[in-house]
Amino acid sequence: MEKRLNGKRISKASLNGFVNYGIVIAAFALIQILLAVQKPLGVTLVSNIMQSLLVPACCYIVMAVSLNLTVGILGELSLGHAGFMSLGAFSGVVASFLLAEAIPFAPLRLALSMAVGAVFGAAGGVIVGVPVLRLQGDYLAIVTLAFGQIIKNIIMVLYVGVDGEGFHMALSSERFHLAEEGTAIIKGPMGAVGVQKLASFTAGFVLILITLLVVQNLVNSRSGRAIMALRDNRIAAESVGINVTKYKLMAFVTSAALAGAAGALFGLNYSSTVASKFDFNSSILVLVFVVLGGLGSIRGSIIAAAVLYVLPELLRQFNISDYRMLIYAIILILVMLVTNNDQLKTLAGRIIPKRKGAASHG
Repeated sequence: MEKRLNGKRISKASLNGFVNYGIVIAAFALIQILLAVQKPLGVTLVSNIMQSLLVPACCYIVMAVSLNLTVGILGELSLGHAGFMSLGAFSGVVASFLLAEAIPFAPLRLALSMAVGAVFGAAGGVIVGVPVLRLQGDYLAIVTLAFGQIIKNIIMVLYVGVDGEGFHMALSSERFHLAEEGTAIIKGPMGAVGVQKLASFTAGFVLILITLLVVQNLVNSRSGRAIMALRDNRIAAESVGINVTKYKLMAFVTSAALAGAAGALFGLNYSSTVASKFDFNSSILVLVFVVLGGLGSIRGSIIAAAVLYVLPELLRQFNISDYRMLIYAIILILVMLVTNNDQLKTLAGRIIPKRKGAASHG
């Protein structure tokens, strides 16, 4: 379906993309306005707790959109997305420390650290993807789950530091030796300590826009149509000459790279980061965002991640902290029941008729 904008034809997929950009830009502008006016007015419009959640919320929005590329667009279940995030987090922290003297300008150093995180995330995607993407269904889910656990366990025994003799890395404290003037960056189970916090809400906003640009352009491209053809019917796609390994790996590595960039931003938002922050529960949390937002729906992933990530803290502020996780779980169940109710779907279809040829990936 095409519409005209200033005399030019524009597809519905492009319109959906512009709407997604508009939602993100409007939310960013609204929050910045609230932060700007609350001090002169002497009122608290955005609490300190909510301000502390802005950067992590941006990270989880990127994680949800990138995972939707694998789960919703490609149609493969991945349970190790937090593993790619952890690769980006710790590589980004190390890169930031090593670049501190050469690049004192914090925003540039943050951007380069996020790029390093994306590279390490993509490398992890290649390492896992090449042998694993030949598997399907539960087998792929189990292997990606194992990958996430392996990465977490490796980081928990990893020691990284710098001294006068250069860069040092070891997988046990007994083999890790630094000179007196040396500095340890990653200390095994203690994780990355003494991290200079570089992350900002603006950087998170820019990362979300970049993620949308990458994912939406990929989905609406020829490669994206090939990826969705593999999701819909692999045998039919192979019969017309679509390279299964190539396009699966393209989606998987792109998803992992974006997760790595989000991990670097997440790691540089705290003074210390431990590997346990990127465990199986984190992968499941992101998968919940994707499922509740709608498989294949980029806009749904953005909204679900933003709302559900801050929901427990919102419930805490209503003085029901003892029951907030119970209420959170009930809300998740109700959302699942509503979104899977055939009668409600039929009613929604009557209210918002679906046009022929309309793209389903909002």
